[in-house]
Amino acid sequence: MTDESRLESLDALVSLCKRRGYIFQSSEIYGGLNGFWDYGPLGVELRRRIFDSWWSTMVSRREDVVGMDASIITHPRVWEASGHVESFYDMMVDCRECNRRFRLDHLIQDAVDNGTLDAIFPDRDNSAAPAEGELPTRCPACAGELTEPRQFALMFETRVGAATDSKSVAYLRPETAQAIFVNFKNVQMSSRQKVPFGIAQVGKAFRNEVTPRNFTFRSREFEQMEMEFFVHPDEERQWFDYWIDARHAWYEQLGIDPTRLRRRDHAKDELAHYASYTTDVEYQFPFGWAELEGVANRGNFDLTQHGEHSGKDQAYFDPTRNEKYVPSVIETSAGLDRTLLTVLADAYALDEIAGEERTVLRLAPHLAPRQVAVFPLSKKLGEPARKLADDLRKRFHAIYDDSGSIGKRYRREDEVGTPYCVTLDFETLEDDAVTVRDRDTTEQERIGLSALGDYLGERLRR
Repeated sequence: MTDESRLESLDALVSLCKRRGYIFQSSEIYGGLNGFWDYGPLGVELRRRIFDSWWSTMVSRREDVVGMDASIITHPRVWEASGHVESFYDMMVDCRECNRRFRLDHLIQDAVDNGTLDAIFPDRDNSAAPAEGELPTRCPACAGELTEPRQFALMFETRVGAATDSKSVAYLRPETAQAIFVNFKNVQMSSRQKVPFGIAQVGKAFRNEVTPRNFTFRSREFEQMEMEFFVHPDEERQWFDYWIDARHAWYEQLGIDPTRLRRRDHAKDELAHYASYTTDVEYQFPFGWAELEGVANRGNFDLTQHGEHSGKDQAYFDPTRNEKYVPSVIETSAGLDRTLLTVLADAYALDEIAGEERTVLRLAPHLAPRQVAVFPLSKKLGEPARKLADDLRKRFHAIYDDSGSIGKRYRREDEVGTPYCVTLDFETLEDDAVTVRDRDTTEQERIGLSALGDYLGERLRR
């Protein structure tokens, strides 16, 4: 086996995802809808396994975090109180020649990263990064003149009820966090939790991104995995440090290469208005380092805002301290779609076996959407092989396949990331044993049928 080559561009992964049923372009037969993606049979399995891992780590195995699931559409005053209605927008520019549209901050950052500042700032000394507030004048695609920047609202607007007047306006949520904040008292009292404690939620969010890009990394519809941890103001820093360590460790538990993970503290000029400090967990994608998850100290901004706008006091009485206060919040905010993309990108590899190149997804066994593939060496052995697949399916996600040569079947399973292939041959009828092939090493081992379930279970557990 030769040295592996890692994923150098997302194009190869996009092709694999479509070919093998992980991810499809939404509404592809009508030309597709930019920024929206559909998950196929293997994609939904991988999403479920990542979600289960997150929920187990954040909620099921803890006493101090509980879950909730809020509606996608909430009262519009929620978004007024949070500041989204007033300030949730991106600045964009259009090219007057080719009509391409660009998000301003992305346009400048791409030029910095690619060393092409002179193309968009043709009349300046480009030995240094642009000054704050300095605007590009030329399109990077055609060198045409750019329009003045203008605001682009990120929230999707909809209507509730029969009328179409201003009173019917509502929004698809751009984040799941606000629903947690407005339910703080409901959850705290009904679950009898005491500060410090957290509320977790997984659900759809929607943002009308100017330029969705990098496959599923930046989409207009996405799944968030968020947890708001309510603490006494004096304990903000210690809980922030705890959660950034815990969240970084979770990505390594997914099998992601730790050398491609890092933490990045936000500079003061990039902090959200509600945050006193934020640290991102980032991954080194083929297109560069990018955020997987943010851990932020939101202080008591959100609870205070909702208390003032609703007229409902959000203060908490702490029986341990005999003190009433509005808790501070440490937020962990991750994207399920980004995590799935990261898992796939990190697992993708090319290597060579006996002079033949193969594509392989080296997914962590406990995440693999298909765990076992059962092959009869000959279709004459189909009946006992199908029975074996049915038996294994009671414990694992197993499939039966008798199409093509054994070599071709191995290659198919390598490409979708199946950790183990089990081949039933004519000797099985005599010795009650099968050949088990390991995806990563390609080594094969003869295992008795009576021991097969435990053999696989030991290797497929977390």
